Amino acid sequence: MDRYRSLRPAELSDAQRRVYDSIVSGPRGLVEGPLEVWLHSPRLAERAQALGAYCRYHSYLPPRLSELAIVTVGAYWQAGFEWTVHAPLAAKAGIGDAVLEAIRTGAEPAFTQVDEAAVFRFTKELLRDHRVSPQTFADAERLLGTEGVVDLTGILGYYTLISMTILAFEVPLPEGAPEPFVNAG
Repeated sequence: MDRYRSLRPAELSDAQRRVYDSIVSGPRGLVEGPLEVWLHSPRLAERAQALGAYCRYHSYLPPRLSELAIVTVGAYWQAGFEWTVHAPLAAKAGIGDAVLEAIRTGAEPAFTQVDEAAVFRFTKELLRDHRVSPQTFADAERLLGTEGVVDLTGILGYYTLISMTILAFEVPLPEGAPEPFVNAG
C-alpha cells in the first residue's frame, strides 16, 4: 500500500482548496511533502501550516538558528525529505558544511558560534533526554532571551510533527535527491 498519496488540484474539496490556496499564496509558494499529507485533513492542515509559517518565517530566532534547529530535528528523526529541503537552507543561512555533515551523521559538531552551540545543545537534550538541563536552559535563555527559547521550543515541536508525518506516511524525497541517512551513524 502506498501511504503517500498526493492530491491533484482537481481532487480537492472546497476546504482542501482553501488551505491549498492559502499555502500557495504564502511564503512557501507550493504544497509538497508533509503539507500534501495534511491536506487529507484540511482542519489540521490549516492550523499546522499557519504554525509552520510562523516557525519558519516569523519566529524570534534568525534563520541561521531556526534552520539549525530544523535540520537537527530532521536528522534526529532521520526524516529524509526534511533534511533534503532544509540542509541547503541552513547552509545558505550560514551553517557550515562541516557542522551540517556532523549533524547528518550523528557526530558532535564543532561550533564556532556560541549561539549555534547553545541551540544545538538545547535541541539535542530535549530530543534525546526529553528535558533540558538547568545549565543548557540558562545558556539558551542568556543568548536567545525568553522569547527566543519559547520560539525554539515551538520550532522543535512543529518540526517533530513534520518529521513524524514524513515517516508515518513515507513521504518520498524530492525528485532526484539522494537518501541522506543511508550511511548515517
